[in-house]
Amino acid sequence: MSVAQGVNYLNEDKSLKSWLFTLDHKRIGVMYLFGVMTMFLLGGIFAILIRLELLAPGPDLMTADTYNQMFTLHGAIMIFLFIIPAIPAALGNFVLPLMIGAKDVAFPRLNLASWYVYLLGAGFALFSMLAGAADTGWTFYTPYSTTTSTSVISMTMAAFILGFSSIFTGVNFIATIHKLRAPGMTWFKMPLMIWALYATAVIQILATPVLGITLVLLVLEKAFGIGIFDPAMGGDPVLFQHFFWFYSHPAVYIMVLPGMGIISELIATFSKKKIFGYKLIAYSSVAIALISFLVWGHHMFTSGQSELAAMVFSFLTFFVGIPSGVKMFNWLATMYKGRISFEAPMLWALSFMFLFAIGGFTGIMLGAISLDIHFHDTYFVVAHFHYVMMGGTVVAFFGGLHYWWPKIWGRMYNETLAKISVILVFIGFNMTFFTQFILGSQGMPRRYFNYLDQYQPLHAFSSYGSWVLGLGFIIMAFYLIHSLFRGKKAPDNPWGALTLEWQTSSPPSHHNFDEIPDLDHDPYDYDKLMVVDDKLIRKNGQSEKKETTVN
Repeated sequence: MSVAQGVNYLNEDKSLKSWLFTLDHKRIGVMYLFGVMTMFLLGGIFAILIRLELLAPGPDLMTADTYNQMFTLHGAIMIFLFIIPAIPAALGNFVLPLMIGAKDVAFPRLNLASWYVYLLGAGFALFSMLAGAADTGWTFYTPYSTTTSTSVISMTMAAFILGFSSIFTGVNFIATIHKLRAPGMTWFKMPLMIWALYATAVIQILATPVLGITLVLLVLEKAFGIGIFDPAMGGDPVLFQHFFWFYSHPAVYIMVLPGMGIISELIATFSKKKIFGYKLIAYSSVAIALISFLVWGHHMFTSGQSELAAMVFSFLTFFVGIPSGVKMFNWLATMYKGRISFEAPMLWALSFMFLFAIGGFTGIMLGAISLDIHFHDTYFVVAHFHYVMMGGTVVAFFGGLHYWWPKIWGRMYNETLAKISVILVFIGFNMTFFTQFILGSQGMPRRYFNYLDQYQPLHAFSSYGSWVLGLGFIIMAFYLIHSLFRGKKAPDNPWGALTLEWQTSSPPSHHNFDEIPDLDHDPYDYDKLMVVDDKLIRKNGQSEKKETTVN
């Protein structure tokens, strides 16, 4: 049956078995999407509870021990179960083969296995919550994590298992990008989203095993009393920090790089202008991936490392800001004199640029040793971290989700509500976290359950901001779910984009393309190409020599 008769990947076979054993990258991406959004809801509930507790000094809603468990669960769930897999495994799985003109990923069974490994890791994390949740913070620092009676082993095993899911996805993406690109799609005709996913996959494969080994050593020490990290048994707690941050700083770019790829797509599409400095943006993704392995020591300026090591790590931290800055300037140059339209995805992209600029600038501040000594372990670090992770990755994720929503479901959401949502999220986020820069600069330590009365007004304002932020996400959930049942049918290419995924039906058929497309144009050349009635047209009025829509 043809796509014209309304058959697509969602309704070709609606049985539960067809979903559980699917090898279709699009269905696997959708299942990941439901998984990561469930975890986002869970992590968000913990965040709201934390801010409610901090509304006033002293115990209000929970004990100090429960508070420690709450912020540990918030951090671990948001990082390992939401942010790391959200863009590559959910959106990336769906759009990568479509964007390169492939019918699926290189290893469909490995792709399905990665989803079930993710479920297994999530199961361990949920078991940890029920069996006396870990209270160590998401970093599991020793020697506390090896001596506490909470369920550290099950939570670290969850992170260990989730690492395999991440590696499987990375291997699949690299093989797919190398081997399955459409004819005519050279490396420098690939969409920038693909460059970002490629660089991310390299980090996933190289860095994740280090975290796995570290967590196994932690479990062995805790279970069998082997002296690896605990100084009471002859171990070295700073060694754990080296191992952990060697993975976890590249992990920041596992989270941020795909978000930057999304922003490149949004800026080009909604500015209707050829991307400025395409090769520089592509190379900067690879540069960020490589340099990310060399900067872990800036987390340890106060741990007693040598002055020379601190100076080297400080320099490298400044250096990694260069490729990120290249992207920011190129996006701004792309928008200059562009025909900008302010649909919801573009508002998310503009929010990203503003928030990530603050996150990046404060990261450079923390890379300066003299400032880091003052700000270390204060709310300044919490604010910086959230401006990069949430202001960067999460905002980019929701920009991408809105952008590809019509392609995933074949339905349009309410544009007015979408704009209200992004504005509320932007305002609520800045109320919540910019306030914490001020708290940190005044000396408020992070992770503290109680605090001095002088900090109460700022804590209260931060908590009020979290309510505005939460309201924005509640509105988003409403109109996205509503669109699935009552949304207008989406055209194949509602945004007039030039990349290949928009030259299939919405939603796509099971096999993506009726025939492998032959890419004979620049996917960002809005100066020469335009989309009319879902067909690619030369601006001189001549149709492309080969129709690229699926009929």
